[in-house]
Amino acid sequence: MSGLVKIAEQAEQAGAAVSNFSAHDKPTWEMYSTCIHCGLCLNHCPTYRVLGTEMDSPRGRIYQVLQVDSGRMALDDSFVTHIDRCLGCLACETACPSGVHYGQIVERARAQIETAHKRSAPSRLVRWFFFDKVLRDFHWLSRVARLLRLYQRSGLQWMARRSGILHLLGLARRERLMPAIDTEFFLNEIGTMSPAEGTRRATVAFHTGCIANVAFSDLNRATVKLLNHNGVDVFIVQLQRCCGALHAHSGLREEARLLARRNIRAMEEAGREFDAVITNSAGCGSHMKDYADLLHDDAEYAEAARKFASLTRDVTEFVDSLGFRQPRFRLESKVAYQDPCHLAHAQKIRSAPRSLLKRVGAELVELPHPDQCCGSAGSYNVTENKLSMQILDRKLDDVSTVASDIKLLITANTGCQLQLHAGMAGRGMNVPVRHIVEVLADLY
Repeated sequence: MSGLVKIAEQAEQAGAAVSNFSAHDKPTWEMYSTCIHCGLCLNHCPTYRVLGTEMDSPRGRIYQVLQVDSGRMALDDSFVTHIDRCLGCLACETACPSGVHYGQIVERARAQIETAHKRSAPSRLVRWFFFDKVLRDFHWLSRVARLLRLYQRSGLQWMARRSGILHLLGLARRERLMPAIDTEFFLNEIGTMSPAEGTRRATVAFHTGCIANVAFSDLNRATVKLLNHNGVDVFIVQLQRCCGALHAHSGLREEARLLARRNIRAMEEAGREFDAVITNSAGCGSHMKDYADLLHDDAEYAEAARKFASLTRDVTEFVDSLGFRQPRFRLESKVAYQDPCHLAHAQKIRSAPRSLLKRVGAELVELPHPDQCCGSAGSYNVTENKLSMQILDRKLDDVSTVASDIKLLITANTGCQLQLHAGMAGRGMNVPVRHIVEVLADLY
């Protein structure tokens, strides 16, 4: 029996009285005990590969969480640092022979951190503004987006970059990851319906995300277009909000539950039956498929959450299973496809995007380690920028091995798209990075 399981059993026998965790949203003994401490996860973990420290590996983090839970270690700054460094890419879950639900352990540990650990005042202010205002309220999102658009288009961005003030403030690398804000927000199209072309084959609700509504509006429009061309009625449900993924990944599980309930009500109040709830974001889809777990103790919403989760589909998954209608044009190019972590590892979707690309004539050139994380991970490239860039460097080394052979680098997640584009521009690699949905929609 592994040392980890022995400690887990001792912690279970000791009871909750000695734990440094509260009883609410706490990792369970069943989660811990599945880990056999074999270490097969280590070399699949981006932070372990860069830092080489056991405490920054999945096995090491589970050990620390268990030690804090059993009262053997304090919930202190050191513990918070190692848990914060996890990208949540879930590559360890793919590698694990025992089926450890590592992501659930870390999310619950982060919920405990938010309850028991006091972050710095600037950190609390930024988290309050970003999570409680901008992501939860589309009115706030729109206001902030307009200010950022003014910054980008008025000459202020050019001046800030040329003056060196961003370097002085330590913000230069983070600022270059900022997406270009759209002229016309997709927020204006929420509440509309777009009919199928030709024979209707399905009716879906499209979850548009949050930041995508102000920075990736063309991607959302391309998603609707792709679905319409494939015979799908698309309802962009009025009352929807952010899926809550970033909240849950940051330990704000109550806030994530509020948003989950809001999205479930939005679909119910649309007053019709949907064949699927569609998303074009790997992170959103992964989290929405977890609504059943998030709300399993909610007597009012548990059953509705299970239904919502069962209907959630990534757009590539849905179109591939529906039966792809050939577009007017073909791609006829060599391309590489980068697996987003939450599509490949969390949702186990790898073949559908590749299948769609092959059907339009693309010649796929496989990257070395195509499903290893690029370092974006939601807001990780902002909060853990230095480590994120080190992880990105390893991904770019892989891309560089095929860059001279391909015309496009394709992914299926906007965060990956931004991260890869910024990294490749920094290296002078002139390969466009595009979302698969835009590539496919353009062919019609």
